[in-house]
Amino acid sequence: MDVFSDVVDTLELRGTLYFRTAWSPPYGVQVPAFEDAARFHLMLRGRCCVGMGDGRWISLEPGDMILVPRGAAHVLADSPDTPIAELDQVKAASGYTAGPVLTIGEPTQENATTEMICGHFSFATGADHPLLQALPDHLLVTAGLRFRHLLLDELMRLIPRAMFTQEPGSEAAVIRLSEALFVETVRACAEDDANLRCVLTAMSDPRIGKALQLMHRQPEKHWTVESLGSAVAMSRSRFAAEFQERLGHSPMAYLADWRLQKARRLLARRHSVQQVAKAVGYRSSAAFTRAFTQSFGYSPSVIRRQDESEIV
Repeated sequence: MDVFSDVVDTLELRGTLYFRTAWSPPYGVQVPAFEDAARFHLMLRGRCCVGMGDGRWISLEPGDMILVPRGAAHVLADSPDTPIAELDQVKAASGYTAGPVLTIGEPTQENATTEMICGHFSFATGADHPLLQALPDHLLVTAGLRFRHLLLDELMRLIPRAMFTQEPGSEAAVIRLSEALFVETVRACAEDDANLRCVLTAMSDPRIGKALQLMHRQPEKHWTVESLGSAVAMSRSRFAAEFQERLGHSPMAYLADWRLQKARRLLARRHSVQQVAKAVGYRSSAAFTRAFTQSFGYSPSVIRRQDESEIV
């Protein structure tokens, strides 16, 4: 089993495109916070400064991309000194209601139009995993990183091509490509981020990775630290210590959390509480309901009664 793929699938990664920009200086846009989403901005032309809210400014060149996990608010501007307006105000002032292009100013060849593709990646409500916890406040893809990761580079070339074709199915194609883009961005940026690299290398480790595969393949099984350690030829103490060091959670805490993430997805697909409790290793529906409610703040039956988007 590919643990990374199972995580992305279970947490229900979804790509969404907002628009592409056609902006001419001066522009300054405050992008509001957006819970349970990771926004991205892919530079096609011109330059842009991204303000992270803590005084840092990151410069984007053509071909660069920034990914801002966890929906943090940030600023897009031609210069750190440019006055900032809220995104909704910018939309209203430009007459934007819907459509592929958000325009600011009067872009021409002469005034260095800034063109970007902007969108976000979302996960199911309540989605959580050490992989998401390890994501830094931003991931930056530059020309150097693209050169070292050719699949990532190819995806970043394909998305603009697909977006600009305007042929039937192009929107669906771009969304699917953007979901692959998230995976490749995380893998590529892990080489420069210790926390992210630690989680990803754990997934591919011959022993810790195998233990993760066992838990992901059979979450309903009555695993213990001893049985998992034995399955990967490690002593109980050494396995527990190395698992904790790599993933920031004990093996049993990881398994308990993962069972509930699997349960959330099964419930969203309208499986009964009894079926789900058994599928993720609980001996009774009552015990499962208590654990689920304590973790998510609402009972399992809530998901079966309504769409997750309605859960507050």
